[in-house]
Amino acid sequence: MTRTTARRRGAAAIVLAAALLVAGCSDGTEPTPTTSSGSDPSVFINPVVKTDAPDPQAIQVGDTWYLFHTNSSGRNVPVLTSTDLVDWTEAGDALPTLPDWADAGKTWAPEAIQLAPDHFLLYYTVAGRESGRQCVGRAVASAPQGPYSDDAAGPLICQADLGGAIDASPYRDTDGSLWLLWKNDGNAIGVDTWLWSQRLADDGLTLIGEPTKLLKQTEPWEGTLIEGPFFHRQDGRLLLFFAANAYDRAEYAEGYAVCESPTGPCVKAVENPILKGNEAASGPGHASMVVKDGRTWLLYHAWPPGQEGSTDPGRQVWLDEVTWVDGKPVVKGPTATPQPRP
Repeated sequence: MTRTTARRRGAAAIVLAAALLVAGCSDGTEPTPTTSSGSDPSVFINPVVKTDAPDPQAIQVGDTWYLFHTNSSGRNVPVLTSTDLVDWTEAGDALPTLPDWADAGKTWAPEAIQLAPDHFLLYYTVAGRESGRQCVGRAVASAPQGPYSDDAAGPLICQADLGGAIDASPYRDTDGSLWLLWKNDGNAIGVDTWLWSQRLADDGLTLIGEPTKLLKQTEPWEGTLIEGPFFHRQDGRLLLFFAANAYDRAEYAEGYAVCESPTGPCVKAVENPILKGNEAASGPGHASMVVKDGRTWLLYHAWPPGQEGSTDPGRQVWLDEVTWVDGKPVVKGPTATPQPRP
């Protein structure tokens, strides 16, 4: 390398350092990058969201991705936007006002679905005032980032006698039917945690028929609970993904089951867990799945190793590719080395 080249690189490094310093002192009026891909724009390095953003779920509308996560920084439902699943920008509070029947402070695991060009539904967990337990609500918006509004007189699901209801996940099947998954929060009162499913009306606002129990904790790696369910079809097979174990422990991990239909029966995969902690990330889980340009990706949260249960930086968002081997999902992660962008 010539001295001229070295000087140019040194000058570039100074400019980059100055830019990073300015970004670090930002008052929040300008978007700041959440990832670092070094000098190669074709790659990225996890985590893709470096701040506390638990239970991430994203939907694509047009060329933009919208990511929702559990409450933080005074926002009930923080929403971030991205065009590439890697660089995310804060976009405010998707649910700035809670319904009258709910209390603030524990608004968890929001997930959105688009039902029409200007019709979006958000399902979220919130503290139900009357029951004293976590309950599931639903809110409506005309734009993906919100603001969403919940005009219901009470929660959609509560199951107070089973510890409450959390982690709702909407799913549209290939036949057009709408379904909702959730978990009864049994570990809050020392009873079993079940994953449930129930049909939704076409407008997504009400439930039809009776709920069905799909799975509960049965395996040693799952500890005392399973949670964070979502459906995904791959080559015609319906897969039910879920997280298990205590969220603030290194043992938290992700697994899946194969279901005959949205009402089951479901059989857990023998190779579970398919995503677990390593030297790069601890307690990975509560995931959601996205497909971009024919490639499948898992969005999930994880702790920095040794910082389980902390709030700074807390549970960061990771993005790793999922490949399909004989119809089975194989997660390439957690990764902390450069990898090609989606």
